[in-house]
Amino acid sequence: MRIIFMGTPSFAVASLKALHEHHEVLCAVTRPDAPSKRGKKLYPSEVKACALELGIKNIIEAKSLKSQAIQDRLASLKPDAIIVAAYGAILPQAILELAPCINVHASLLPRWRGAAPIERAILAGDKVAGVSIMKMEEGLDTGDYCYQISTEVGDKSAAELEGELAHLGADALIKSLDALESGKISWTAQDESYVTYAHKIDKSEMILDPSMSVEEFLAVVQASGDSYPAKLKVFDRTIRVLKAKAEQNCELDQSQAQKSKKTLVLRLLDGCVSIREVKPDGKKEMPVQSFIAGIHEEEGSWSSL
Repeated sequence: MRIIFMGTPSFAVASLKALHEHHEVLCAVTRPDAPSKRGKKLYPSEVKACALELGIKNIIEAKSLKSQAIQDRLASLKPDAIIVAAYGAILPQAILELAPCINVHASLLPRWRGAAPIERAILAGDKVAGVSIMKMEEGLDTGDYCYQISTEVGDKSAAELEGELAHLGADALIKSLDALESGKISWTAQDESYVTYAHKIDKSEMILDPSMSVEEFLAVVQASGDSYPAKLKVFDRTIRVLKAKAEQNCELDQSQAQKSKKTLVLRLLDGCVSIREVKPDGKKEMPVQSFIAGIHEEEGSWSSL
């Protein structure tokens, strides 16, 4: 099939690679190059970098698809389908009418429509997450779906879960296009009574606090990422917590911190957590043993930022 692909972050890369292997990718549409968090140098999106690596020369970089020139350019390609995976912009009706528009969405719709389905699933304590292959329409992730696949969330980080779902979604996408091409595709309407929304994550939600329960603390750490790190202050040092687990038999008071040669334990509202991996401000990621090696106190306090 002749495919126009639209996507931007790493989640979309697996789908682009699968499409390139099984179909003809006419064009890759992605968000423009953007500066990194440090410095003003511009970097391509993961999809643009992948497209260049695959030899896809027709690349459109656009924050919006409202431009008549872009719409005309896409229409001239005469695609059989338009595939979208986390592109990051709304598709105008004119684009939706060009060809069947199919979205690779990282949730089990109708649960978690919206921008941050993976993180919201983790924060809500969902036992399973998944991918839906859905038909796009004007509403936010409201279209019928033809394929869903799930996986256990477990203790996977948001990045690990995203990587797994990206590959599951790519496989599901190819199967769905096979069904579309053969005329055997079947669509299922979403049950509106089960709709939840995955609103964009705010950095303030990722600030760790002693008033949290152990369950809340661990969920925030698990759902955090480079764009919204889980941070706290301990022994007068600001750190990002990358890995943690519940600690049993803890006798500390709330907001207390205790270190030994191998662990850093923090007391929360209803129990304690053991910090396993951190990233101090201005430094690289490291096991907690490396971080606490520079701390002389055995006990201290911790707080939110």
